[in-house]
Amino acid sequence: RRIRALGGEAARVPLLMLTAKGDPMDRIIGLEMGADDYLPKPFEPRELLARIRAVLRRRGDANHGAGPGTPALRFGSMEIDRDARTVHVGERLCELTSYQFDLLLAMAERAGRVLTRDQIMEAVRGRELEAFDRSIDVHIGRIRNAIEVDSKDPKRILTVRGVGYVFAKQQD
Repeated sequence: RRIRALGGEAARVPLLMLTAKGDPMDRIIGLEMGADDYLPKPFEPRELLARIRAVLRRRGDANHGAGPGTPALRFGSMEIDRDARTVHVGERLCELTSYQFDLLLAMAERAGRVLTRDQIMEAVRGRELEAFDRSIDVHIGRIRNAIEVDSKDPKRILTVRGVGYVFAKQQD
């Protein structure tokens, strides 16, 4: 109720209640209090993901604010198609895993902004990195191998020493 009472952007935040209370009356109360969905424990992780996607779809927030039919992102000869989840550089299709695509998309949507590893992980997975988790660096290296002409001299994803990475707005 307090979140909804704030108004403005805060009131638009999708709310999914995860609780041990599975009684139908508890569910009704939770939904009437302002939750967009209600999921009692225990639950399947895939059901949680499906419900999150459904809440975002209903709110028009799927794909970080981009609904179906959203134009592809273009940076020089690079095209990132959110709907098809593909990346092309010129005519070449870049082979990326689903996670690598999500990383690239998160960075491209924030082009020009320097992002720390924690910010990148938060944007993709919704959680912070473990203290010494360097998996982002490995994935960035693999993305560079797929999208850069010369991965040793990257032009699209640049390292900002001691801080993180930036997706360059101007490319090619």
